[in-house]
Amino acid sequence: MIKVFLVEDEIVMREGIKNGIDWEKEGYDFVGEAGDGELAYPLIQKTRPDILLTDIRMPFMDGLELSRLVRKELPDTKIIILSGYDDFQYAKEALRLGVTDYLVKPVAAAKLLEAIHAVAVKIEEEQEQKRYLAEFEKEKLESAAYARQKYFDTLVNGSQPVSEMIEEGRKLGLDLVSNRYNVLLFQVSSGGDQEEYSEAQNTVRAAIMEAAAGDPDVVMIERGADGFVFIIKETEAHTLEEAIDIFSKKLVDTVSAYPGMVYFGGIGRDINRLSEMGLSYQEGGRVFAYRYLRKQNCIVDSRQEVPKTIADIPDDLQLTSIDASKLDRRIVISFLKRGLKSEVPHFINEYFESIGKDNIQSAIFRQYIAMDMYISAVNCMEQLGCDPAEITEHCGDFRKMIGSLSTVSDVKEHLQQLFETVIEIRDNALHKKDSSLFRKAESYIRQNFANEDISLNTVAASVNLSPNHFSTIFSQEEGQTFIEYLTEVRMERARELLRSTSMKTTEVAFAVGYKDPHYFSCLFKKTQECTPREYRLRTEEGLPS
Repeated sequence: MIKVFLVEDEIVMREGIKNGIDWEKEGYDFVGEAGDGELAYPLIQKTRPDILLTDIRMPFMDGLELSRLVRKELPDTKIIILSGYDDFQYAKEALRLGVTDYLVKPVAAAKLLEAIHAVAVKIEEEQEQKRYLAEFEKEKLESAAYARQKYFDTLVNGSQPVSEMIEEGRKLGLDLVSNRYNVLLFQVSSGGDQEEYSEAQNTVRAAIMEAAAGDPDVVMIERGADGFVFIIKETEAHTLEEAIDIFSKKLVDTVSAYPGMVYFGGIGRDINRLSEMGLSYQEGGRVFAYRYLRKQNCIVDSRQEVPKTIADIPDDLQLTSIDASKLDRRIVISFLKRGLKSEVPHFINEYFESIGKDNIQSAIFRQYIAMDMYISAVNCMEQLGCDPAEITEHCGDFRKMIGSLSTVSDVKEHLQQLFETVIEIRDNALHKKDSSLFRKAESYIRQNFANEDISLNTVAASVNLSPNHFSTIFSQEEGQTFIEYLTEVRMERARELLRSTSMKTTEVAFAVGYKDPHYFSCLFKKTQECTPREYRLRTEEGLPS
């Protein structure tokens, strides 16, 4: 409801305007009144009216002075001047201040209401335009994030010439021209499962994105639930080493401002060529896998000597002093639940090295470690709903294979195959789960697309996922962004209505979720390559539509 505030020093006039109009019936909220500008201004700041009705000649602070303050503080507030003086200079000054209308008193209630209605139409148009501009910006941001993910995948795969990648990057707003580069992988969470909705996690992600967006040394790539990849460049302002140090500290400071959030980062190797980005990313990924072996809240640098420790297990552990209870099986289970298949070799190597090279040479201890990791794999399989026969089929009978694991290499090779198998089964199960959630989300969209308030957040909430995670799996499953899919569904229904009904374009726009018919027409032409009217004429004439 549009809010109205009245400033008038003549009590009779003020009461007449206040009580002479049934504000609620006319669709307005009368939020306050005052006898002069000085008394009105703090009330106006508090109530933030959409329309200000004010006299010009008042004691203490007149209407023009009040209008100057309001225009500066609340630029969207529309001002209607009421004056008993038909003076051109007043009107001229009022127009210069951006006053919307100037009425000469005495003014009849009908005349005043007519002026207010006209202003209200402008306000609603402006508010509608702002809503759709905001929606358009969200659409652009979502599409850009998805395009950047695909671009980075192509970049690290090295499947396109550097010249093409530079040009493609420019189209996406990514400046990748530099003499030296490195990659920083970074993930932040609230400590629980990544797919669980966390408003705090969304807030800190937004803060990280804001920090990166303002840094000329950094190019940011969002990866949904997998966190971020930051390409750090050497610039005229900073050497590569300086840029990495500065941005790493910025990330740590940003996350530290949100108690309860945990983070982990991995820095790759320095490179001199854009074509070597895959090498830096691979090395960054290797140390990024340490997040399962080390305590959280640190950034591991592949260029430095990395302490290889499983939480709280000393490096100089000897077989005779082993406390088996400290070999925390939860570390392995955590990796099997959240790790990537490509990280398996790194994880197993680092896990074995963290135990100590001398200890792993003992066949008995080696078999103990292999059995413990085997049990962890079986545990994960059970949690995925596999029955004993499936577990034996995929994991094998450990009693039969234990004798064949005679060397460290044998154990590593077997565990690598085992872990990769478990992760494949896990990913297939998650894909089925995501596909099921996607179908629910798809159904929700098709049932609610006509609701103008439908958004990525509301659809994600309908399937109990965070917007970031939902956006990622939606793009992967559908091959397009949420906004693109929603627009496609709406346009599909719009075409149907244009073909089979005599509804006006305005009515069709409302029926498919757009309050602004002009915006609908522009979007229809952009996506269908013709206007709604042209589409209807084609179908009436039997032409291909």
